[in-house]
Amino acid sequence: MADSKTLEHIDQWVEDNWEDVVKDIEKLVNIPSQEDLDHAGEGMPYGPGPLKALEAGLEMCERMGMKAANHEGYVGTADYTGENDDKKICIIGHLDTVPCGPGWSQDPHKMTRRDGYLIGRGTLDDKGPFVVSAYAAKYWHEQGYQFPYTLRFILGCNEETGFLDVYYYKEHFEEPAFIMSPDAEYPVSAGEKGIYQGVFTSGPISDGKIVSWNAGEAPNAIPSDAFVVVNADISKLPTCQGIILTDEGNGNVRIDAKGKGGHAAKPEGTKNAIGMLVDYMLDNDLVSESERQFLNLQKTLIDDYSGEGVGVKAEDDLFGPLTIIGGTAWKDDDGTLHQSCDSRYPTTFSCEQFEKALSETAAQFGATYETDSDTVPFWIDPNGQEVQRLTKVYNDLTGENRKAYTLGGGTYCREFKNGAAFGVEMPWRKDPDWVGGMHGDNEGISEYALKLSLKCYILAIKEIMEIDY
Repeated sequence: MADSKTLEHIDQWVEDNWEDVVKDIEKLVNIPSQEDLDHAGEGMPYGPGPLKALEAGLEMCERMGMKAANHEGYVGTADYTGENDDKKICIIGHLDTVPCGPGWSQDPHKMTRRDGYLIGRGTLDDKGPFVVSAYAAKYWHEQGYQFPYTLRFILGCNEETGFLDVYYYKEHFEEPAFIMSPDAEYPVSAGEKGIYQGVFTSGPISDGKIVSWNAGEAPNAIPSDAFVVVNADISKLPTCQGIILTDEGNGNVRIDAKGKGGHAAKPEGTKNAIGMLVDYMLDNDLVSESERQFLNLQKTLIDDYSGEGVGVKAEDDLFGPLTIIGGTAWKDDDGTLHQSCDSRYPTTFSCEQFEKALSETAAQFGATYETDSDTVPFWIDPNGQEVQRLTKVYNDLTGENRKAYTLGGGTYCREFKNGAAFGVEMPWRKDPDWVGGMHGDNEGISEYALKLSLKCYILAIKEIMEIDY
C-alpha cells in the first residue's frame, strides 16, 4: 500500500483534475459510436461513428503526452515509452457502444450530470472507465516517473459486435506482458464465461397476424422497450401493466412494451420487453396457429434464463450457473419469425451441446436453430502476481476484503494470454432507480465510482510495473 503522503497527493491531484476528466468523458459520450457497416469504408471499417470516437480518444491521449497512432481505423494505440520498449503493459478499453433503445429519458448522446452521476451511453461501458484509466497514466507521467516497461493504451472500436479490433492488433503486434481492462467489476476478474449466440427461425407462417416486428437493440442486451404491429381490433383489447396500445388504422394495432433492460450477462432483476409482447399476444389470441407455435418457443426461452426450459441448464464451481436470454426478435418479408439468444456458459458446456439441445427444442415447436458465434471460457491463475496485486490495491483503498471472481460478461482480456479486468463496477452499491446499467436505458455511473477507479488505476499501474517480466 502506498504511504499516506502519496495517497494525499493522489487525492488532491484527482480533485484538481476532475473537471477535465468529466469534460473528456462528455466529449466521447456525445459521439454516437455504434457499429454502422452500411457506411463503413476505407479507414473506417466499423463506420463513421466508431472512427470519430477513436480519433477523439487518440487526440486526448496525444494531449497527455502519449505517442498515439490510428491503425487503419481498426484500432488505436497510445504509448508512454518505457525503459524496456520490447515489453509492454497494456490497458485496453473500447469506444464503441451498443445501440440505444427508445426508453431513454434523455438524449443518450448528450451526457448529463445529475446528483453525482454521469448519464449517457458509454459513461459506464466503456468510455468513462477508459478516460479515467488514461488520466491514471497521466498522473505518473506528470510526476516524471520513468515506466520500466512501455505503458500502452489500446483503443478498441469493435468490442460490442465482433472483436475485429483485437484480431487486427494481435495480427500486427506482439502479445503484451500483461493487459488490463477497465470493463467489469471490482476487485478483479480472473476468468470469463463462454459466450454463445444463435438464432431460432420459425417454420412457414400461414395466415399471419403479425404485420411487422423488429424488437431489441442487440443480441447481447435484454431490451427494456419493444413493439410489434398486429392485425387486430383495438376496441377488444384489454389494458395491461407495461403495455401501450395504439390504433395504427387499417385494422392494425401497435403494441408497445416497457420492461427493464440490462446486459445479457446479468439477467437477474430484468424484465424482457420482447417476453412481455409475447405474453400479451398469446394471452389475447393475436396470432395465427403457426405464429403461436413460435411464440410459445420464445416464451420457453425468455421466461427462464437458467436455460432449463430449452435444455441447456448447467453450472460449474469456477463460473457458477449458465444464463441464456432472448435479445432480438424480427419478422422477415415472407412472414418468417426469428429470435436470437445469448448465453454465458461455464466449462461444463460446449458449442456442440448448445446446438444439440437448442435444435431439439426448436424442432418441438416446428422451428430450426443455427449457431451464430461461440467463444469458449477463459481464466488465469487467481494466485498470480497480477491478480493478487490488483486485488490488494482495491481492498487497501476501500478497507474491504473482496476476492477475485469470474465474470459473466466478455472483455477483451479473453483474447490475450495474460490479462484481467479491473473495475469499475461495484454492484453491491445500490444506485438510484433512474440510473441504468450497461447496455440499458439511462446508462450511468457515479462520480464516486469513477474517482475511486482513478485512484485504483494510479496505484495499479505502479504495482504492475514493479513485476519482473
